[in-house]
Amino acid sequence: MIDRFTVSELQPLIAFHGGPAVSLYMPAHRVTTRIQEDTIRLKNLLRDAETQLAQTGMRSPDIRDLLAPAQDLLDNTNFWQHQSDGLAIFLGQGASYIYRLPLDFQPLVVVAQSFHVKPLLPLLANDGAFYVLAVSQNDVRVLRGAKHTVDELDVDGVPGSLAEALRYDDTDRQLQYHTSTPPAAAGGRRSAIYHGHGGAAADDKDRLLRYFQAIDRGLQELLQDQRAPLVFAGVDYLLPIYQEANSYPGLMDTGISGNPEEMRPEELHRAAWQIVAPYFARAQSEALETYKQLAATNQAAHTIRQILPAAYQGRVQTAFVPFHQQLWGTFDPETGE
Repeated sequence: MIDRFTVSELQPLIAFHGGPAVSLYMPAHRVTTRIQEDTIRLKNLLRDAETQLAQTGMRSPDIRDLLAPAQDLLDNTNFWQHQSDGLAIFLGQGASYIYRLPLDFQPLVVVAQSFHVKPLLPLLANDGAFYVLAVSQNDVRVLRGAKHTVDELDVDGVPGSLAEALRYDDTDRQLQYHTSTPPAAAGGRRSAIYHGHGGAAADDKDRLLRYFQAIDRGLQELLQDQRAPLVFAGVDYLLPIYQEANSYPGLMDTGISGNPEEMRPEELHRAAWQIVAPYFARAQSEALETYKQLAATNQAAHTIRQILPAAYQGRVQTAFVPFHQQLWGTFDPETGE
C-alpha cells in the first residue's frame, strides 16, 4: 500500500517549527513474511530517538508521549501487512505524520527543531515517479509506479466503468429525448428527431468521451497539483478519445496498447516504464547541460555556502542533490551564513 504524498503533504512538514521534531526513515517490505524484521527495525530506531531526545533534556514521560504514535504501530499487525518500500514517520508536539512510500529509505533518525524532509525529495522531483491509467469499458484502475515498484491506488472519485459513469447522464439525456420529440402520431408511435451525422459510431464516441471526461475529473481530484507522467493503457482506438477529454498536463503521447483487464500490475508497470524512462533521462540530461553552460560563465552555484542563501531567497531553478548524503550545520537567514 502507498500513502499519498505531494507538495500539499510536504507543506505542513516544512511549516512545523519549535521542536523537538523527530523524523524517522526506514526501509519496509511488501511481503508479510518480513513483518518481524520491520517491527524490530522500527523499535531500534525509536530507541535511538529516545536517546537523542533525552540528550536534549526532555523528561521521560514527555518522550513517551511524543513517540507514542510510532510505538503504537509496533503491535498493529494490519499496518505491517500493508506496506510499500519505505516508511517515513514525523513526530512533534501536537503533530504526527506516517507515510508508507515507494522509496527504499536508508535507516535514519533525526531530532531537531524542524522535520528532516530531504529523503522525500525524489517523490516531488518526478525522479522516476509516474502513473498508469488502465481503462476499459468495464474497469478503471490507477497505478503509481517508480522504476522498481508499482502500487494500485484507491480511486473513489473515478468512475469504475462506462455504465457507472453514464448512469445519471444517460437518464438525463433520455428525458431530454422524450421532451424534444413531437407528439405521438396515429398508432401511438412517437417520431424521434436526431441531430448531426455519424449514427451509431458517433453516438459511441460521444458516450466514450463523456466517460473519459468523468475519469479526467476524478483524476484531477486524485492527482491535484502533480505533473508526473501519466500513461494511458487501453485498446488503440481509445487513446485519441481520451486525449480529447484529458486536462492533466503529464499525459504521455504514447500509451500501452491492449485490453488492460487482462494485464497484471507488474505487466502494466514494465510496459509503462519503457515509455517514461526516456522522459526522465531527457529531463535530467537537459538540466545537467543547462548547469554546465551556466557554470562555464560563473552563473551556477556549487558550494553549500552559495546554494543555501540562494535557495532561501527563491533563486534556485534546479538543484542536483545526493539524496543519501547528509551535510549537517546551521543557517542564519539574517546573515546568509
